[in-house]
Amino acid sequence: MVLLRLDSLGLSQSRFALSPFAETLSSMIVLSRPCTDPWLAAWHARHRAAFRARLDADPFTRGLVMLCSSTKYLPDHLVLPPPDGMGTTLESELVEVARVPDTAVHSSLVQSVAESWEDHGLDWLTGHAHGARTAELFREVWQEHVAADWPGRRALLERDVTYRAGLLAAHGWPRALHQMSRHSAWVGSDAIRFSARPGPDRVVGPDGMLFVPVSGPRGTWLCEAPGRPYALVYPARGAGGPQREGERRDPARSERPVARLIGAGRAAILRELERPATTSELAALLGQSLGTVGGHLAVLREAELLVGTRVGRRVVYRRTELGDLLADAGPGSGISAAEPT
Repeated sequence: MVLLRLDSLGLSQSRFALSPFAETLSSMIVLSRPCTDPWLAAWHARHRAAFRARLDADPFTRGLVMLCSSTKYLPDHLVLPPPDGMGTTLESELVEVARVPDTAVHSSLVQSVAESWEDHGLDWLTGHAHGARTAELFREVWQEHVAADWPGRRALLERDVTYRAGLLAAHGWPRALHQMSRHSAWVGSDAIRFSARPGPDRVVGPDGMLFVPVSGPRGTWLCEAPGRPYALVYPARGAGGPQREGERRDPARSERPVARLIGAGRAAILRELERPATTSELAALLGQSLGTVGGHLAVLREAELLVGTRVGRRVVYRRTELGDLLADAGPGSGISAAEPT
């Protein structure tokens, strides 16, 4: 069992971050496998053939991607902590990856092969400038397969951060980290269990650590580099929606009675607030203007269907018990919204 040990100072300095590079790595792993998540099916179907063609055309790409998809130890040059918190850009990360020396890339790939559950060789690792080649690969995959979806994905990731920041403010880090991944958990008063596999514990310094959500449905990894905070990458809460639990929900059907009662726009917001969100997050998710969403939120607050809580500079909205009851008023619920007579 691997533990991340934090003292009170390190804990107080821990924070969230975003990593377009980690998002791209997660997407590559998803595209390298058959799709098993219904919510990803449309994106996977659009990009799978082109991505497979890339793998077939370039041994370096195929070797790296297939290794990452089947190892317990991701190569070190792919798990560098994001440098700029929530404002991290892909280019800032690619610059760091491109600088990694060939000897360091090779040694970490050897360890990744040793930790893989499939047989891999490194005959694809030819030539030189492995870090720069990796950076270029990630840039191209980002542009072709991720960038167009990034605004929506970023909204989802920021929503996860908002949700956990609210828990942090109200209950502290143990509650905020609850169910962050299948293997991570708070242990005692000063440690996070990162992995069930044997390995040395890590001691988090006074700069704290970073928590980095990605939209992939599974997979957790630790990012580390000398002189930098550790970063724990984890699947964002709610990335798959209800389908992650095997439920197939028809939003239009379940919202119809509520929409007739309070309007389609407000019904959509009420449904989205199954998970707390800010005005800007709701606007991005629903494709509406901030003014429109703000107006709907004001009406819903006045009707006591939701409440807002300030977290730092943002206001996070969540449904009240009455809002939960109304949002669940689909067919067969015993609650109906009859047409006025």
